[in-house]
Parts: sequence; C-alpha cells; structure tokens
Amino acid sequence: MFSRRNYLPFALIPALVAAGACAQIDAPGEAPAVARSANPTTRVASVPAESSLSEAMLYEFLLGEIAAQRGDPGLAAQTYIELARRTRDPRVARRAVELASAARQQAIALEAARLWHETDPDSTRALQTVTALVVATGKVDDAEPYLAKLLAANGTDTASGFMQLNRLLARAPDKVASLRVVRRLAEPYPELPEAHFAVSQAAQAADDEQAALTSIRRASALRPDWAVAALFEAQILQTQSPAKAAERLERYLEQYPDQRDVRMNYARLLVLDKRFPQARAQFERLLADNPGNTDVIYAVGLLAFQLKDYTVAERNMKRLLELNFRDVDTVRYTLGQIAEEQKDWGQAIRWYESVGAGQQSLAAQLRVASVMAKQGRLDEARSYLRRIVVKDDQQKVQILVAEAQILREANRVDEAFNILGQALAQNPDEPDLLYDHALTAEKLERFDVLETNLRKLIAVRPDHAHAYNALGYSFAERNTRLGEARTLIERALELSPNDAFIVDSMGWVLYRQGDSKGAVTQLRRAWSLRPDAEIGAHLGEVLWSAGEREEANRIWNEALRDHPDNETLQKTLRRFRP
Repeated sequence: MFSRRNYLPFALIPALVAAGACAQIDAPGEAPAVARSANPTTRVASVPAESSLSEAMLYEFLLGEIAAQRGDPGLAAQTYIELARRTRDPRVARRAVELASAARQQAIALEAARLWHETDPDSTRALQTVTALVVATGKVDDAEPYLAKLLAANGTDTASGFMQLNRLLARAPDKVASLRVVRRLAEPYPELPEAHFAVSQAAQAADDEQAALTSIRRASALRPDWAVAALFEAQILQTQSPAKAAERLERYLEQYPDQRDVRMNYARLLVLDKRFPQARAQFERLLADNPGNTDVIYAVGLLAFQLKDYTVAERNMKRLLELNFRDVDTVRYTLGQIAEEQKDWGQAIRWYESVGAGQQSLAAQLRVASVMAKQGRLDEARSYLRRIVVKDDQQKVQILVAEAQILREANRVDEAFNILGQALAQNPDEPDLLYDHALTAEKLERFDVLETNLRKLIAVRPDHAHAYNALGYSFAERNTRLGEARTLIERALELSPNDAFIVDSMGWVLYRQGDSKGAVTQLRRAWSLRPDAEIGAHLGEVLWSAGEREEANRIWNEALRDHPDNETLQKTLRRFRP
C-alpha cells in the first residue's frame, strides 16, 4: 500500500500550534540550533584569552580550523573536544558541538554540549542543545533534568516550552517513557493549559487514548476558548468516529462562532460523517462571514475538492479567478483536477494547458499526459512527455516516473519495469527511481527487486517513511516475516504518524499477527483519516472476521460507492461476498 498519495487530517492544527508557540526547543531529527547556526567549515571559534594559551594549544586551534576548512569535520571535532576538556571554555565547547554535529559524531557532540552547559549554565542555547542531543540518544529519562531546567529557565516562556515538548520527544522510541517524563514535568504546573496539552499529546503517542482525552479536556477547562485544544480533542475522538469529533467542535462553535479554522474542520468532519447538507451550510457560513476573503474562498474550495463536493469546489475556484487571486496557476491546476475527477477530459486538459510557466508548470504538463492516457491516447501521451523542456535532472526523473505510471495503468507493467530499470542503472541512488521501480516490481511479484530497492532507498534516505512502510506492508500482505514487518511500519509511523496509509499498514500487520482488537483500532483510525478503498477493504475484512458483519458490510458499501473499480476492494468482496 505504497502507491497512494499522502493525506494529513486536521492540517490546520500544526499551523495553529506553531502560531501560538515560540520555538524554544529544537525539532527532533534536526541538528541542534547551535549546529545549524553557522557553516562549520567557515566559522572560526573565539579563542580563549591569550594568557591561557600555550603554543601547543594554539597549534591545535589552528589544526582544528584547517581540518574544518579542508572538509574533515571529524578530525576538527576530535581536536576541539580535546581542547574543550583542557580549557573548559564554553566557546570552544560550542565549536566542538558544531563540528561534531556536522561530522555526525553524536558521542562527541553530546560530551561537548554537556561541557558547554556546565561551563555556561546561564546559556539557554547551551541548555537547548544538550537537551536535544540527550533525547537523540533515546534515553528520555536522562533528558528529564535538562527539560525541567529548560521549562523553568529565566526568560523562557514555559507555556511555549510545553507546546514544543512533544516535538522534541517525537523521535524517542519509547513512547511510554516519554509520557512518564512529560507527566512529571507537568506536575509543577497544574493550572497551565499547555502542560495538560503536552501530557495529552504524549498519551496519544503512547496509544493511551483515555489519558489523552482526560488531559486535553483539563486543558480546555482551564482555557475554554482555546481552539488548539478543541481541535486536538476532536482529532483524538475522530479515531472513534467522525460524529463524536464533529460533536465536540459543534459545542465549541456554539460558544465561539468566529473561530474560522475550527469551523473549517467541523465542515470536513460533517462530510466524513456523510452529513452533506450540514456540511454545505458550514461552507456557506464561512463564505458569508468572510465575503471577498480570497484565503477563505480558496480554503473552502480546496476542502470541497478534497471531500469530492465538486460543484462547490469549482464555483469557489472560478470565483478566485474573478477576484484576481494571487496564485492563479494553482487555481487553474486545481480546476483541472476537478474536471479530471469528473472525467471531463477535454476541460481538464484545457485547464492544465492554461497554467503558466511557474511552479505548477511541470505538474500541469504531467497531468495533461496522464489525461491523454486515460482517453486511450497512450502513444500520444508518451510523445507529449518526451517533448517537455526540462530544467534539470530531477525533472527528467519526474517525467520518466510519470511515463512509467501511465504504462502501469495501461497494464504494460513489463515495459514500465524495464524503463525504470534502465534509468536506475544510470542513477543507482536516485530515490524516486528506487521507489517507483520497487512499486513496479511488486506488480510483477519480483519481491527480490522490491526488497533490494527499498533497503537501498532506506540507506540513501533514512527519513523516507514510505520506504519503511512499503517494505513492511509487502511482508504483511504476503504474511511473512511479520516481526520485521511490524518494526519497519513502526519506524514509518515515527516519521509520519498521521499518514492514513501507514496507520492502515500497522492495522494490517497486527491483524496478520492475530491481534484483531489492535488491528480494528488502527484501521478505524486510518479510515477516519482517509476513507480510501483499500483501507475500507482491510477494515471490513477485520470486522467481518471479528463477527461484526453488519458494520463490515457498511464500510465496504461506503468504499464501493466512492471507489467501484478498486482492485483490492473487489478482490476482498469476492472472497467474503461471492
């Protein structure tokens, strides 16, 4: 299940959180702020006072900087950590952190950061850096004293610190340990809504839904008008049902009707719950409250498109063109997609061809070729692709991947496999080619090629969530190496926790392992995030096997109504409803 598009629910929540909190802590997975603050090959550290320098030490300073200048940050980092141990100068320790981070020498970076913090205990930047590096080791309990200092530091906004806390802990593998630490950190702040929000986030990450709800409701009780808390509670409730999530936002809007972002998400939930007249009323309310506001019109149009209300989507997108919206090419591209979804091929091509020579240009041309292929004009589509003027090698890859896709959709899978293989022979480390070749190999049941490509992709791009998911799902689908499959999918979830298809993969591997209860929980969440045909097929199968046949049929029927031609869904229905 790795050929489908990503989809993130409640997309407005991260933006609201970011807007309401200053970044006091570095994000997980990033180098600490100090390591990003300057180019380690060009920056020269401040040298300690001349009286403290011997000739040997001065020589080592020069040696370290020359090594950095010549592209050897490893040698430079080793030189600077030795100097930092002897001088105990915070400036030298800070430089050692920068160089060790650039050289990916975590142990040296952590030692230097600890030394920097010890020798300059009033530096918030030093405290942030050592905290981030300790968390990166996976030892969350060891990070607790630093996190507590960071939250209580003079000049630090404690509320903002709590809002960033789980962002810092996201890469920590032991989510239960993270929850334990966050709870202890929150204890001294019983009246701070953001502290309860942080506990709720940690509880959700640890799959403790009840604890997550209890904490977020406490945050809302302390600050009833807080939109972020209402949205997060709705996100948790959505795993149970869109109706419960919608009810929470409805109650909030009764008290605070002017919260536009909440109303937008409320409308989306109403559509997911198949309450279309109520959803349309919310769209109309948003537009009536914000007449002429092009950002609102665009948001309503885009949401309507995502929810397949094409009439509303098209009307609002065309309205943007009348109002001279700042990004007309994106609007034209979206109108092309709306026409394509309705199989109005000629209109789709006209909209795509109206896109100007900007950021959307290549994507629009690729869509033109795709529409031609859907019309049965495959050779014409391929010729069209080959006439596209490209700016760089990456665009060449995009065009080749697009050609392979239309060949697969035309059941010329062998040809697609060969084209991608030839390109990969010339560019063996190209991530898009590795991934698409693996996808094509799966269709040919060349699982050896699939595994080889995906493992290489993971080595080239260790943050590629869908590479882990694809390999794990392949094992789960074939009911083999299930322990390894689960480990791979868990890693994918760490990297992309709200991706519906990765959540679906977790549900599927749990089902294969015999954990039907856990499987249903994960698959319900995936279905609530995106009611996709394959997710519906999986959820229905697990419910059927658990004896909940009425609900299984309901899910299948909903999926069938929206995706009548989906191959996975049809195969599932033939097995259970011959």
